[in-house]
Amino acid sequence: MIAPGEFRRNPHPLAQLSAMDATAAGGRQTAPCRSDTVRALTYPAGGHPISFAEPLKEIAMTMLPPETRIGHVHLKVADLDRAIAFYAGVLGFEVQQKFGTQAAFLSAGGYHHHIGLNTWDSLGGRPPAPGTTGLYHTAILFPDRASLAAAVQRVIRAGLSLEGAADHGVSEAVYLRDPDGNGVELYRDRAPADWPRDAAGALAMGTQRLDLAALLAEAP
Repeated sequence: MIAPGEFRRNPHPLAQLSAMDATAAGGRQTAPCRSDTVRALTYPAGGHPISFAEPLKEIAMTMLPPETRIGHVHLKVADLDRAIAFYAGVLGFEVQQKFGTQAAFLSAGGYHHHIGLNTWDSLGGRPPAPGTTGLYHTAILFPDRASLAAAVQRVIRAGLSLEGAADHGVSEAVYLRDPDGNGVELYRDRAPADWPRDAAGALAMGTQRLDLAALLAEAP
């Protein structure tokens, strides 16, 4: 477990990709893009770009409604009860429905599910090896700083280790892993009016040290 105010590593070394060479950051290349056409933006070095030849005005007509949200995340776990103990017992989600020892659906506020858990193809399994693709983390948004602090306090009291704590300008976030090794981010957003922006008005997220002790002091 880390002490309040400390963190082991920067969980977001690529928090500001615009300030970095994308090739050096991840072996990715940027393909040329005409002003009137959306084409391949990034693709693995030596690979083939995925092209989009539709004019920008046509793509703009098919943009998602602003109310669109990521509704839930569904995780493969090795032990269903162990996963429920973490997501319900520690983080506080409510089990809405459980299918024996194979699957469970949890949520906050009575929604049908924000988190799905299953052992269909993963019973007794191991976390993915380093160097493989997959989920980086599930980010759980809390409505305010006090509720975030309370959740982090429950994690610490449960004896779980934190991997990081960061102030991203737009948000304050704490990072850990669930019992199956999946990354979990607990965070709260600042008001949009307080989000950092550059001289041109573009969003300027970053990664700064979060004062974890000050955050925990706000737990009810």
